[in-house]
Amino acid sequence: MAISLTLVAGSFAGAALLPWTLGRLSAHALAVLPLAVCATLFAYGNDILAAGGETVRWAWVESLGIALAFRIDAFSLLFATLISAIGALVVIYAASYMDHGTERLRFLSLILAFMAAMLGAVFANDVILFFVFWELTSVLSFLLIGFKSEDAEARRAANQALMVTAGGGLALLAGLLLVANIAGTTEITAIVAQGEAITADPLFPAALVLVLAGAFSKSAQVPFQFWLANAMAAPTPASAYLHSATMVKLGIFLLIVLDPAFGHSELWQTLLVGFGGATMLVAAVQALRVERFKAVLAQTTVAALGTLTLLVGLDNPVAAVATVGFFLSHALYKAALFFVAGNAIHATGVARLSQMSGLFRALPLTAIAAVVASLSMAGLPPFIGFIAKELLFEAKLTSAGISALLAVAVIVNAVLVAVAAVVALRPFFGREQKPATLRHRERFGLVIGPIMLAGLGAAFGLAPGLASSAILADAASVAAGEQIDTKLKLWHGLTPMLALSGLAVGVGAFLAWQWEAVHRMLARVSVPTPMHAERLFDRLGGLVLACARTSTAAMQNGSLRRYTLVPLLAATALIVFALARTGIAVPDLTFDRPYIIGIVGVLVIGSALAALARSFLTVLVGVGLVGYALGVLFLKKGAPDLAFTQFAVETVFVVIATAVVLRLPASALDARTIRQKRVDGAVALSLGAASTLLAISLLASPFDERVSDYFRLASYTEAFGRNVVNVIIVDFRALDTLGEIGVVALAAVAAFGLMRGLRLRAKRSLP
Repeated sequence: MAISLTLVAGSFAGAALLPWTLGRLSAHALAVLPLAVCATLFAYGNDILAAGGETVRWAWVESLGIALAFRIDAFSLLFATLISAIGALVVIYAASYMDHGTERLRFLSLILAFMAAMLGAVFANDVILFFVFWELTSVLSFLLIGFKSEDAEARRAANQALMVTAGGGLALLAGLLLVANIAGTTEITAIVAQGEAITADPLFPAALVLVLAGAFSKSAQVPFQFWLANAMAAPTPASAYLHSATMVKLGIFLLIVLDPAFGHSELWQTLLVGFGGATMLVAAVQALRVERFKAVLAQTTVAALGTLTLLVGLDNPVAAVATVGFFLSHALYKAALFFVAGNAIHATGVARLSQMSGLFRALPLTAIAAVVASLSMAGLPPFIGFIAKELLFEAKLTSAGISALLAVAVIVNAVLVAVAAVVALRPFFGREQKPATLRHRERFGLVIGPIMLAGLGAAFGLAPGLASSAILADAASVAAGEQIDTKLKLWHGLTPMLALSGLAVGVGAFLAWQWEAVHRMLARVSVPTPMHAERLFDRLGGLVLACARTSTAAMQNGSLRRYTLVPLLAATALIVFALARTGIAVPDLTFDRPYIIGIVGVLVIGSALAALARSFLTVLVGVGLVGYALGVLFLKKGAPDLAFTQFAVETVFVVIATAVVLRLPASALDARTIRQKRVDGAVALSLGAASTLLAISLLASPFDERVSDYFRLASYTEAFGRNVVNVIIVDFRALDTLGEIGVVALAAVAAFGLMRGLRLRAKRSLP
């Protein structure tokens, strides 16, 4: 079996089974699943790359050309390795971070399922299959963010994240379908191979905007950036996973996959560079405004996502190398720093940076990891972050619009330097806060993750060839869409990039020194509502809820009479509108069947009886007469099966309704006022007249026999049935029939429960 499918299927199975079997013995042991995935990728990665990747395909929806198609290339291999490796550390961390019990196992099960969905997304080679996994990550992130369901803030953040990312997902689906329609295939590798033909199509701009709306909402680009900061309501292990190697980078992953196809489009480049640069600036300002430890890190994640989007939009090979290098370095230091934040918050119960100080003595290993990871985030040598920042500046120096891009890059990197200094120094060094109440000391499971990730950032910086030769070179070639030469170096000499790095470090050091003053100054600045995406989102949500409340009060007021009147009035209005547009045609009618007079007479008598009767039983008799008259009409017109069905339905209805009516009190007759009866009569007559005119007009139109001919010819050859009506019900519209049966079954169950409840209540009320 293919490795990609084995890993995806095995991960889903493990997420469902392991927490409730192996996890009951030891929660830490659940890390065996992501470790097994990571070990498999290491064991077979070189063979897969040497063979030019792995592509497998099984038929799924053949009539639409949709397949269970998976592929592994160098970039998906890099992303999957990060997902599994950091996933293992997240599991170990969460096993020590969370309290014992079923809640911890449920959380770990969600984490493992999230890992499986991410693996499915990065391995999928069909746009529909990719979308399925994409949306699955949105649903699972909703469950992770809202894991503390008793917390109103967590519930709000989870709902907000789901509405933004799932709403963007709908736009993405429309965009992917447009792209697939243009390319004539849903296979991603085939779509990428037809890049020039797709970008030349008139529908490409619309498809591009829809795809970018989905990717931007997932990866928190302006104006969707607000949901990611609020997602900090999730438990810290989930935050570390979401921000470092999983969902928020899935949008960037999609951009990188599509870049070889769309990269030569000027619209693609303009939108990515524009939105990426705007996201970087907005996030940098917000990072200086917020105070909470995790919120500061979340804003730097948004800035990093903007940086990656901007790099994907640059059209030069250096940008591809910078993208992959920054992708790796950010995953390493960001996961480590979130683990550090979790340790500090968990041990002290304090979330604000301004209230933390002097924790080095209590949390020494955490402090060391914080310093090392922060140095990488600040882009200082000899860490992988320094190499990534040099590549970032080089990519912008070799692109058009240098001055604007460089200014944005220097500003944002200066803020990253300031944030790195603050999160590394303020909580752990300086004067110890009094009273210092520590809930616990360091545990192995809480420090192994940040130490390993920070150490890897240093190791890749000291030996850049290790990362380059292992996977980065091939991954950069995939991102560029062509084979490129990738040789990472720690020292490039005295270059313009080094000067820019020095400028960013200098400005960042000043910002760190003046952190409190800058924070107070920015906190006083009020952002106008039209520019505040979250306020607009809240107002839009409030407007939708207000409309829902108003329509519910008008439509669902508990009156059965209103429930009936509204759809009847709507149907009458639609028929009148259709007749007004098309006109009323009168056919040539010849009267040659006297029995029609008898049937019409019974219909009129039954209708009048139902309308004028003063008791329910008489109404039922009138309605029954109408039903039986229609059955006779069907029988005379050559539809015996339909006639017998009508007879059966009418009989059952009259019997059941009579049984119910006999249980009602005799005084519970028609409670409508005279005015209500007149309104009801007017509505009934209007609908009857409109329906009659519609039927007459339809009779005047020539009968289209294409549909009936199709069912007549296909019933026996495709469904092996001689009765066309039965075949249509059972085979051609089988799902509709199943749904109808389900609705009837649910109604029966609900009615049984209701009647049973009434009976129990009646028994209790007896003396």
